[in-house]
Amino acid sequence: MFDKVMLRSRGLRIVSAVAFAVALAVLGGKAFSAQDKYTLRVPNGLAFSDFRGYENWQVVAVSQTEDLLKVMVANPAMIDAYRAGVPGNGKPFPDGSKIAKIEWKPKKSTEAPFSVRIPDVLQDVFFIEKNTKKFPSTKGWAYAAFDYDRASDAFKPDPTGVVNCGFACHTGVAAEDYIFTAYGKR
Repeated sequence: MFDKVMLRSRGLRIVSAVAFAVALAVLGGKAFSAQDKYTLRVPNGLAFSDFRGYENWQVVAVSQTEDLLKVMVANPAMIDAYRAGVPGNGKPFPDGSKIAKIEWKPKKSTEAPFSVRIPDVLQDVFFIEKNTKKFPSTKGWAYAAFDYDRASDAFKPDPTGVVNCGFACHTGVAAEDYIFTAYGKR
């Protein structure tokens, strides 16, 4: 009698252990399948990981085109430089300055009592970093673009590394130390 109970008990433990292992593998697989965006790098070498925490940086400004809503955020080194008057005071941004542009396709708000466009689908993120030793041929600036794919919920480096802009585009604002976005009055 005890032999049959022991066998049933042992069998249930094995089945339970197998079920637990399968559940753990499925849940673990989902966790591991999520993209680690910080492993990405564009062809010119700028890495997403160089901008870790950009989601929490302070807003410099916002802008809008026909197709996109954009917010520019900067790391503390660049915000401090802006507050000190750079580039209007004739000084360049210091090495270590970083700015990120986050772009969304807009949609009309259905909740607001007035007409307003709000972010809908994330389009891409665009990063700029100043390091005069590492990037001397571009006046110290490096550029990177990472396109967002909604279907896979993942980023990928833009094949050009810089979408439609980069140093060539930013030479038009050389007098502003190659940065388009001014720090607006607060």
